[in-house]
Amino acid sequence: MRTPDERFAALSGFPWQPRYLGWRGLRAHYLDEGDPAAPVLLALHGEPTWSYLYRRMIPPFLAAGWRVVAPDFIGFGRSDKPVEDGFYTFDMHRRFLLDFVDTLDLRNIALAVQDWGGLLGLTAPMEAPERYSRLLVMNTALGTGDAPLTEGFLAWRAYVNKNPGMDCGKLLGRACPHLTPAEAAAYEAPFPDTASKAGVRRFPNLVPDNPDALGAAISRQARDWWRNGWKGEAFMAVGAKDPVLGPPVMGALRKIIRNCPEPWLHAEGGHFLQEWGEDVAREALNRWT
Repeated sequence: MRTPDERFAALSGFPWQPRYLGWRGLRAHYLDEGDPAAPVLLALHGEPTWSYLYRRMIPPFLAAGWRVVAPDFIGFGRSDKPVEDGFYTFDMHRRFLLDFVDTLDLRNIALAVQDWGGLLGLTAPMEAPERYSRLLVMNTALGTGDAPLTEGFLAWRAYVNKNPGMDCGKLLGRACPHLTPAEAAAYEAPFPDTASKAGVRRFPNLVPDNPDALGAAISRQARDWWRNGWKGEAFMAVGAKDPVLGPPVMGALRKIIRNCPEPWLHAEGGHFLQEWGEDVAREALNRWT
């Protein structure tokens, strides 16, 4: 399923032109703005969002001379959306991400991750460490399968399973009260019907919940690599009002990331911290310049 272009005709605060590449017979969307020779902010979204989530962070990085690349995972945003739930696996999403980085030959990457952007993205740098120089990590985790899932996450997974056609715009509006109605609606724009939300429904059920779950072993390898193999800079920003992946979870993740300084806490920020992204971008750029 391919979302009709007219559903993206009036996106609030999102002036950038779409770009596309082919992947396994599907069309994947991404943004690519700025000087091709500049350092790259590789911005990875999570559930149930898309690259629109980074619209507040993109301008400060472009103004500072960076290049910003932001893909939509398969099943999200302007990317194609297979309607079979079984198509969506941890390995499929991870393979897409690795192939995307290779296809664009991205280098000098600052990896920006949140939610599923982190579950997937944090497993990528160990495959090509020479491509990555910095990490910007927000409200996420590694899916290692050897730690109990939080009650907050289990409640979220149960909610998604009971509401296969959930309105993503209303969800973002509740989580981020400062959004305008037009901004909230942009999160529902990619999904014209319930069938188009197969990828949205699957993400919560793909979080590894035991050591043998798909994705758990590679996530444990990534955990070891972040402890011992990471040689770049790191900046951790935490939305304090996130009930699932807030300060306690992020404090534990910080201990895994070599040379990661104390987290920078956004007192008003929630799970979708990019919606307070001007503050995050400004702080990250201050640390890196």
